[in-house]
Amino acid sequence: MKTTGNTILVSGGGSGIGLALAQRWHDAGNHVIITGRNAAKLDAAIAGRPNMTATALDVTDADAIAAFAKDIVARFPALNVLVNNAGIMAPEDASTKRDLAHAEATVVTNILGPIRLTDALVDHLAAQDDAAIVNVTSGLAFVPLPKAPTYSATKAAMHSYSVALRIQLEGKVEVIELAPPAVRTDLTPGQSTREGYMPLDDFADEVMGLFAAQPTPEEILVQNVLPLRNAEANGNVPAVLGMLKSL
Repeated sequence: MKTTGNTILVSGGGSGIGLALAQRWHDAGNHVIITGRNAAKLDAAIAGRPNMTATALDVTDADAIAAFAKDIVARFPALNVLVNNAGIMAPEDASTKRDLAHAEATVVTNILGPIRLTDALVDHLAAQDDAAIVNVTSGLAFVPLPKAPTYSATKAAMHSYSVALRIQLEGKVEVIELAPPAVRTDLTPGQSTREGYMPLDDFADEVMGLFAAQPTPEEILVQNVLPLRNAEANGNVPAVLGMLKSL
């Protein structure tokens, strides 16, 4: 993936990891389009950055995605990079019968959202030079967080999807997986100040350095996520799972 001269679309770009990376990509010489549901956050994210554009999008709405994709390609025909970053997470107790509304919303947002957005844009991307799709997953794709089983499962699904998509789009669109560790963001209550979580700026800076490698790695993995990513290969899943169980 080129580090500059791209037109990059970042879903969920109004806060957290999406915002941090979107602003860094902008500052590196790319035009960046961010989407989200909170107009105030989107406006604040692009303030003072002339080559950033904000457009509202609810990735749980299939019809909205289709209309958005048609509009965004017409407005920005040079679009060549899609970053599927939008996602939600919440703790859940699956040990007894419960209301599944949030679990179902997590599946729609974290799996169907990126699949639908990819589908809506893949033909356009395949026709562009230096095209790429970046799927933001999680270290929890490799060892689940017991208190967030649905979230962990959605990220495992997106890891698998990315592997398969990479093969299908070989020679047309580069497919890159970005798997963050626990990062200080507002994804869950209290997470932005939680001790032991990686500071957002440190994470984003390390990620940008990894994207600058040539060729770009298929998986963007900061040092903090390697214990999760390599747990199965190293035979450490029980130990890592035990650590996650205590969180």
